Amino acid sequence: MRKLDIIQAIHDKTGIPKVDVLVILETFFKEVKQTVFEGETVSIRGFGSFTHQKRAAKPGRNIVANTSRIVPEHYVPKFKPSKEFIEAVKSINVK
Repeated sequence: MRKLDIIQAIHDKTGIPKVDVLVILETFFKEVKQTVFEGETVSIRGFGSFTHQKRAAKPGRNIVANTSRIVPEHYVPKFKPSKEFIEAVKSINVK
């Protein structure tokens, strides 16, 4: 499912114009990114938490050029689903 599919689904279920749904979704994404960028956690009950995680410095290799270098420590975004979300996904029947 793509962002356009989500916009269409929300429009179909609520009747909110697609342009308004797009603005709401983009604002939501922007706020989540900004909050995580600032080092805070965004928790959505029943869905999960967005946060950042520190990755330690480590040696890396460029196999093509046969060189090595140290990849500096850095932060990466992280999503942790809630228990309700995990249980809902586990309950899906595999075909």
